[in-house]
Amino acid sequence: MSRGRVLWTAGGIAVLALTVRELVAAPAVFVTTVLDGLTTAGLYFLVASGFTLIFGLLRVTNLAHGSFYLAGGYVGYSLREATGNWFLALAGAAVAVALLGLLFQLTVLRLVGGDPLRESLVTIGLSVVVADMTLAVWGGSSLDITIPPFLGSTIEVHGLIYSRFRLALLGLALLVGFGLWVLLHRTRLGMTIRAGVDDPLILATSGVNVPLVLSFVFGLGSLMAGLAGVAGGSYLSLSQGEDARYLLVSLLVVIVGGLGSVPGAVVGSVVVGLVQAFAQVHLPTYSVLVTFGVMIVILAVRPRGVLGGAE
Repeated sequence: MSRGRVLWTAGGIAVLALTVRELVAAPAVFVTTVLDGLTTAGLYFLVASGFTLIFGLLRVTNLAHGSFYLAGGYVGYSLREATGNWFLALAGAAVAVALLGLLFQLTVLRLVGGDPLRESLVTIGLSVVVADMTLAVWGGSSLDITIPPFLGSTIEVHGLIYSRFRLALLGLALLVGFGLWVLLHRTRLGMTIRAGVDDPLILATSGVNVPLVLSFVFGLGSLMAGLAGVAGGSYLSLSQGEDARYLLVSLLVVIVGGLGSVPGAVVGSVVVGLVQAFAQVHLPTYSVLVTFGVMIVILAVRPRGVLGGAE
């Protein structure tokens, strides 16, 4: 048996043993922690799915992705306050950030010619600009996006009480994940996108406008960040500094799951969300170290991520 299989087997046995122990000791706490981990994973997937498209698929080093998340959240907050409609705020913020991403890609990123260092520098510059502008417009205090009343209550099943909104957030993440998978693997547009990423020169000879296709993907990734900003601002809160946090989370998810893989982003989100949830319950002081430790172990066994190269 190879070293990798030995590590996977040992890890699986350890996880199973801990699961049985938690179920026997405190089943209600265990179920609640799992739900917390899965709903957090849903939010992480919404953020990381856009990063998967831009960084994992296009290989564009977009270090402003967290800023797109933050901008989407603040725009959604203003739309929610102005219209009183959460769904309108969700759609409006997603479209606004998609337009911002498209404008940036067409006017700046195209000029750097795919150079990772230049991409990093200009996207860091954009993140600084977005941070300063959001601070000037919305201030530095934490803001909460008010959720719809029918999602503001709780649901009770066999004595277990849980938030309806958190479950709805998980459902939204599943719906988005399925939609992205269908788009990339079951539509002609998805085939064109993947062909444009793998071999743009050959695709261009067939008459396809490759830059337009790649711009569409960048805009779609930005749209996902704006969508996640409203969901995250409703789930937790909005504050300065969240952009760096969610950029780091996106990197974790994409690296653990595998570059360019939507199913990989799902797996990465679930792994990071569950590990973080259980670490916060049992080792709150070291939860960040535990999360990174699990990532290191996974990459030691699967250097390309859990599903890297599997599609």
